[in-house]
Amino acid sequence: MKTLYLIGFMGSGKSTIGEMLSSLLHVPHIDTDNMVEEVYEQTIAEIFQNNGEGTFRMYESEVLKNTPVQNHIISTGGGIVERDENVLFMKENGVVVYLETSFDEIAERLEYDQTRPLWSKNVQEKKDLFIRRQKLYEKNTDILVHTDNKSAIEITEEIKALLK
Repeated sequence: MKTLYLIGFMGSGKSTIGEMLSSLLHVPHIDTDNMVEEVYEQTIAEIFQNNGEGTFRMYESEVLKNTPVQNHIISTGGGIVERDENVLFMKENGVVVYLETSFDEIAERLEYDQTRPLWSKNVQEKKDLFIRRQKLYEKNTDILVHTDNKSAIEITEEIKALLK
């Protein structure tokens, strides 16, 4: 099986769905955000604060390039599509699955989340980021799954069915 790359906006469920797909398909799961924190020994918030978003994006790209391209589920960060090199890597080495989630659903899920640097901005900035990235997700996906009003189990089963 080619590696599955889960993309989508922050809060779309990439990590949760990645773990569930890993169990369902019996393949390992890797979360690129967790890898960045392990490799660079800082939280994402610390990287943003100390070194800026550009440094984080560089770290993210390096980590992505070191992920296996066979028999894995990779949950990516919401901004992975911001760099063409990342999109090219995922498209060449696997199947890209977009977990499409509405802005309202994201806002509800992240209402009390204080850990995401780009979510601490004002509402209009968040919407602008969402719209910009949404276009990139749609343009670069192989499989699109709508996640609003669905349980993680329903989403996972839908992806499994679409892979056949």
